[in-house]
Amino acid sequence: MLHVNLADHSHRGSSRIHRLDPRIKILGAVLFILAVTLLPVGAWPSLTIFWLATLFMAYSSGLGLGYAVKRSFVALPFALAAITLPLTVPGPALAQLGPFTLSLPGTLRFLTIVAKSWVAVQMAVLLTVTTPFPDLLWGLRELHVPRLLISIVSFMYRYMFVLADEALRLRRARAARAAVGEAGKSGGSLLWRGKVAGGMVGNLALRAFERSERIYNAMLARGFKGELITLSAPHLTDSDRFSLVGWVTFLAMVVLIGFVFTR
Repeated sequence: MLHVNLADHSHRGSSRIHRLDPRIKILGAVLFILAVTLLPVGAWPSLTIFWLATLFMAYSSGLGLGYAVKRSFVALPFALAAITLPLTVPGPALAQLGPFTLSLPGTLRFLTIVAKSWVAVQMAVLLTVTTPFPDLLWGLRELHVPRLLISIVSFMYRYMFVLADEALRLRRARAARAAVGEAGKSGGSLLWRGKVAGGMVGNLALRAFERSERIYNAMLARGFKGELITLSAPHLTDSDRFSLVGWVTFLAMVVLIGFVFTR
């Protein structure tokens, strides 16, 4: 079965987090990631509090405790870039693995980087899930993020659907032209499959580029001037401001706890 699903990953809801102004949610997420980054090495109490905060937010928004946790493991392969720290950072030896010596400071630093990345990505997941994509773009524009950058992100997101649609057409055409054998597989040898896949990738690039040009011309014909216009912009309320003040206070206290307990 041929199927491509690139639907908007935001989840509609009526929770307090869903109703927050997009600017407040963006600022709150950025400040959270900054606070996590500023924590010293080995600040496990603060990292635990931050992780529990993400779980509470996921639960209160109706997503479930494991929603952001499952999707945050995507950050772990990138955190492995620091896997050499236990071998390169000098300090007392923690363990001996053959010819390699794992240092205690290097291991602590590596584990801290992995934990920080994991917790920070959970917050980013919660932001994107509880905020529709057009609201995110509007909030970034109101926070004076460069308009060129916002336009690039907007087109990149929308052209993902163009690529997915063209890829679906190519896969359907290949399936229609290749008979299915007794083993349930279509096509010929591995070399033949490689040639077909290479041709599909090149054809996909050309077809997606041509279609994107047609889409852009259609947008210009409908009055597009470089930015998306929001008909009903959210209004910042006193409750949103109090939420941001309380969130900043919470982040400052947890960061302070991290520095106090790691002295």
